[in-house]
Amino acid sequence: MPARLLAIHGPLSGEAFPLIAPETVIGRDPDAALVLDGSGVAWRHCSLAGRTLTDLRSPAGTLVNGLIGPHRFVFESEIATRAPALLEACTIIFLFRALLSGRNPVIERHLAQLLGCAAIRFELGSGPTEVAFHPADRVATVPVIVRGDRIGAIRLDYPGSPPDDESLGALATLATVALESQLHLESLKSENAILREQLSGIIGQSPNWLRVLSLAQRAAPTEATVLLLGESGTGKEVIAQAVHRASRRANGPFLALNCAVFGESLLESELFGHEKGAFTGAVDRKPGKLELAAGGTVFLDEVGELAPQLQAKFLRVLQQREFERLGGRQTIKLDARIIAATNRDLAAEAKAGRFREDLYHRLNVVTLHTPPLRERRTDIPALAAHFLARAERPIDGISPAAMRLLMDYDWPGNVRELQNAIERAAVLGTSRLLEPDDLPEALLDPAKPAAGFEDAKRQAILDAWRQAGGDYKEAAALLGIHPNSLLRMIRRLDLRNQLTGSDRTFGR
Repeated sequence: MPARLLAIHGPLSGEAFPLIAPETVIGRDPDAALVLDGSGVAWRHCSLAGRTLTDLRSPAGTLVNGLIGPHRFVFESEIATRAPALLEACTIIFLFRALLSGRNPVIERHLAQLLGCAAIRFELGSGPTEVAFHPADRVATVPVIVRGDRIGAIRLDYPGSPPDDESLGALATLATVALESQLHLESLKSENAILREQLSGIIGQSPNWLRVLSLAQRAAPTEATVLLLGESGTGKEVIAQAVHRASRRANGPFLALNCAVFGESLLESELFGHEKGAFTGAVDRKPGKLELAAGGTVFLDEVGELAPQLQAKFLRVLQQREFERLGGRQTIKLDARIIAATNRDLAAEAKAGRFREDLYHRLNVVTLHTPPLRERRTDIPALAAHFLARAERPIDGISPAAMRLLMDYDWPGNVRELQNAIERAAVLGTSRLLEPDDLPEALLDPAKPAAGFEDAKRQAILDAWRQAGGDYKEAAALLGIHPNSLLRMIRRLDLRNQLTGSDRTFGR
């Protein structure tokens, strides 16, 4: 039997696909050796050459013996060339996981073939206490023990000679590892579902982003002050709002105050409030954010911009849990949770004397670091789709070429810059797909390559235009781009005057 991929989960579960020499390309491309459908599958997703798996820059990546979009496969080598023991053990574990997830005769048959028995089945129950072979019915029983408890048994039919006890014991170990990993996966899925419910509206599945969400979920039910650190545009206020929604103060107000927007005196009034006549222009009493947020949360963005005098006053608020309005004598109890955020390194600022060290320690109770978008690239397709869904005109999606540009760009402005880029592309684009030329110039030429790059692009358009006899659709086909993209490139490169002499279709 040749080497093949066995689908153990997803729409193709139970089917086997032989691998083609010298290389098997997998993806949505109709010319691929293995054509797959489903969200997360790229046009040319990955390739297999022997036992070498290569990801072809797919947005979601490829996992060995794992996922390609909604599909999960395991690799089976040729029977004639027995796989290394480690690879064979991994394959058995993955097949056991599929078997323990639910009855599947196809998976059972493939696993039995790999183990050299006639049939295999998993049964829940107290199970046997040890590995045993019953000569009368030619059945071997292998206990499955998870966390010290027997939860079932694997029964293997051996019409011929069964393996020795040592091999059956190894089989029991592999089955236990498979089941424990499956239970752990289900536990993580359950925790993630709870997390997503409590922190609704958060988009992203990259590991470092999920770690932030996990810490936020654990901090949310407490009254602890939360400090959010990260570059501008990484979603610090989104996390702050999520913490508020998942807290016991969810029914109270969420009030945000950007400390970098106001001058020192106005910021003090916005934060603490003021009495009538406290300063010129204070014609009425005005409560501040700390007072208005009673029962809820105050989010102080750019807290690193607080002036020294305000730092001292705010430190007292955090220590004593009370404050007074400007010009007032009445002490008001603080009944609001504080969440602060900054794009500065507050530890370094405190060490340099530019931020009070005691205030830094008061804020630094639970610290969450929001990762920049360049460190969570796998979240870009979902974020882009989310922003695209809010476009005013109907758009079917993003072309593979445009998506590659989105994935390759470093996004110094992070999620906020991505949102602006998608919104701009939706406004300026004319086709039902976002194309590369709809995107900002920074994404098209992020490194500002050689000065002749634009000239080469102009010359390629001129050559294609002449070859097509002035037919812009045919010229676009020669260049391998959408006709609307070609027209936008002509406008951007200011080529219209050069093309009008021989042009018969321009501007239609």
